[in-house]
Amino acid sequence: MKKLIGILFLLTSLSAFSQQKESPLIQFTGVVYNADSTNIIVPYVSVTNKSNHNSVVITNYKGYFSFVVHEQDSLQFTAIGYAPVTVVIPSNLKNRSFTTQVLIKPQITNLPMVRVFPWATTDEFRKDFVNAKIADDDLEIARKNISRTSIVALTNSLPRDGQEIQSANSQSMHQDIVNQHSRTNPLLNPLAWGSLIKSITDGDGK
Repeated sequence: MKKLIGILFLLTSLSAFSQQKESPLIQFTGVVYNADSTNIIVPYVSVTNKSNHNSVVITNYKGYFSFVVHEQDSLQFTAIGYAPVTVVIPSNLKNRSFTTQVLIKPQITNLPMVRVFPWATTDEFRKDFVNAKIADDDLEIARKNISRTSIVALTNSLPRDGQEIQSANSQSMHQDIVNQHSRTNPLLNPLAWGSLIKSITDGDGK
């Protein structure tokens, strides 16, 4: 009985080995393109060999790939934002190589709409809505900007510009000139001398 089991195991192993030998190796080469436009390549696509323990190969930044597979192997091309595509390696290839252009189609996934509310209940929302401070409109903002308090605060905080400094200097120079001509020496005033002589003649002690 043990010999029979051993013989069956040996035959099974030989059958599996012969089947494996019957699947020759193929050099699989190609480029992955966008199915909507063959001028657009798709880089870094994952290629999974479903017939060989799900081994994975990644295409380069130009969408190019080249690796060894077996005839009749099933390979799946997947990328984020694209629908998966399966390519089956044909059999009886003369040159032991298979070159193809893989076209994968963009896939749009519509997610359900999500509404996020910062309030746990409607009562909290109603309370915050009633106590909310409404922002000033343009008219109210302009009224506050031209109020006396705002103007005085700006006058005290903002430095004078060149025009204000020039105007102040001009007024100061003008006042100096006016005051210079208005001041006279009483000793040089003949009217003052006349009043003094008359006062002395009249005997006014002042």
